Amino acid sequence: MIAGRSIGEILKRFDKKNNIPSAKVEKSELLKKLMANGNSQIVEKDVLGNYHFNGSFHNANSLNNALAGLPKEKYQDLIKKDTKLLLDIFEDTFDHKSFTGRSGTFYGYEGLGSIYWHMVSKLLLAVQENCLLAVNTNESEVVIGKLLDHYYEIEAGIGVHKSPELYGAFPTDPYSHTPAGKGAQQPGMTGQVKEDILSRIGELGVFVKNGSITFNPRLLRKNEFLNESKTFKYTSINKTDETIQLEKGSLCFTYCQVPVIYKLANEEGLEVVDMQGSRTKLKGLSLDNKTSKKVFERTGEINQITVFIKN
Repeated sequence: MIAGRSIGEILKRFDKKNNIPSAKVEKSELLKKLMANGNSQIVEKDVLGNYHFNGSFHNANSLNNALAGLPKEKYQDLIKKDTKLLLDIFEDTFDHKSFTGRSGTFYGYEGLGSIYWHMVSKLLLAVQENCLLAVNTNESEVVIGKLLDHYYEIEAGIGVHKSPELYGAFPTDPYSHTPAGKGAQQPGMTGQVKEDILSRIGELGVFVKNGSITFNPRLLRKNEFLNESKTFKYTSINKTDETIQLEKGSLCFTYCQVPVIYKLANEEGLEVVDMQGSRTKLKGLSLDNKTSKKVFERTGEINQITVFIKN
């Protein structure tokens, strides 16, 4: 309860938001003319006759940009006349300054301008699932490319990609919140770690289908491959420190503690190296069930897997 009222009475339900009273629409000559011309760049009218601001707007800047994008020859005078009125209606409709977050009380951690890192990672994973769906259903390269643009734009905003000065903490430590005007707060192992690991595995394109490990790094960017030779260090299944000298045009990670090397090549394929140094070459990018089982069970029989990715 807040001042004798429940949170539900203070915060509007989702279906009650972004509803503009008809009386306010009638006050704007610009909105009436836009409606008459069938232009929904600013306000839309639903099948029930209710008015709503364009659903793509994020804030008042979005409204200002949309007003600036209206045809000047048709609406210039009315834009100048009604801009302040529309901005006032916009603020009255959304009441952004009173926003207190999902709980209605935790303004410091969940209020306006605050970042809840776990939710950013959840969003990233959800967008990645749609990227992979587009790939698996053979959508056009344009659609896949646009989805990937959104994916990596979201990823760039996650704390691990920020400097310590900007983040306010050591970036690779998991923090749950960054309140507005402060650095990262509430350190500890949060669910964000899970989403980030799942997202990274998805970027690397490691999947399991019918018990077989399959590699399809469709989301992986070429700028992640090395520009020069480097040494990769890892801890083996036998708990010994090991190194691999990587070539230019490759990258390496471990999967169930088995090193997996990606190499750009003219033809795709796999090469599996066992602990005796014996090499087995496979066509395609899927391991057989027997080899996959050895990897999953960490038997120590598989020393290294090289994945040749068509350049």
